[in-house]
Amino acid sequence: MASITVLDDDVELDDPTLVEGLPGVGLVGKLATDHLVETLDMEYYANIDCEGLPPISVYDEGSRNLQPPVRLYADAERDLVALQSDVPVSASAASDFSSCVTEWVAENDATPIYMSGLPQQKQPDKIPSLYGVATGDAGERLDDHDIDTPRERGAITGPTGALLYEAGTRGLDAVGLVVQSDPQFPDPEAARILVEHGIGPLAGVEVETDQLVERAEEISDQKEQLAQRMGEADPDESSQAQPLRMFQ
Repeated sequence: MASITVLDDDVELDDPTLVEGLPGVGLVGKLATDHLVETLDMEYYANIDCEGLPPISVYDEGSRNLQPPVRLYADAERDLVALQSDVPVSASAASDFSSCVTEWVAENDATPIYMSGLPQQKQPDKIPSLYGVATGDAGERLDDHDIDTPRERGAITGPTGALLYEAGTRGLDAVGLVVQSDPQFPDPEAARILVEHGIGPLAGVEVETDQLVERAEEISDQKEQLAQRMGEADPDESSQAQPLRMFQ
């Protein structure tokens, strides 16, 4: 049975912003969300047990504690919640997963920020482009912070696309951030753009990002195995944005 189990009832949230960190192209959402959790020292807040998630346990270096693969972390002072995931969500489970998460979003009056990479070969000395889409009235927040509109017609696939679809069908406010990302390897630079120009302004938080780029090589080594699994998996399991061009 799908459920989100809160571990600390003392954490009080008031219309929080939820940042989603599912693995996808360039691992941009996961890198950005992991960085938020670590840098802001966010509190382990809840376990996510949605249909379709693998029944596995994960552990950290130097710790005997086991955790589920998908969790929520909270910063009550900043009214911020981060969805941290150590596993991809399969295409067959995306609908159930998105319904489960969106139920929590609706019950807590949260505004989610969903993130996806747009596969594009990196060009030296060129900053990855970022644009935003939205459901409900969330587009006004994108306008307020001068986040660009898409430059071409496209689609967001995988579980992130399912989350945005679910928000739209329920008439909820949700933001989708799309950033140009390396199609083959972890992309800390694209994750930095998400944090600095997307998450930070939208959530009203300031987050140091220099370390994210400085640790790019280390991060790439740590995430390479996951990136390889994502590349070998069904493409529908990987959240990504992609153009929709007619007459190709």
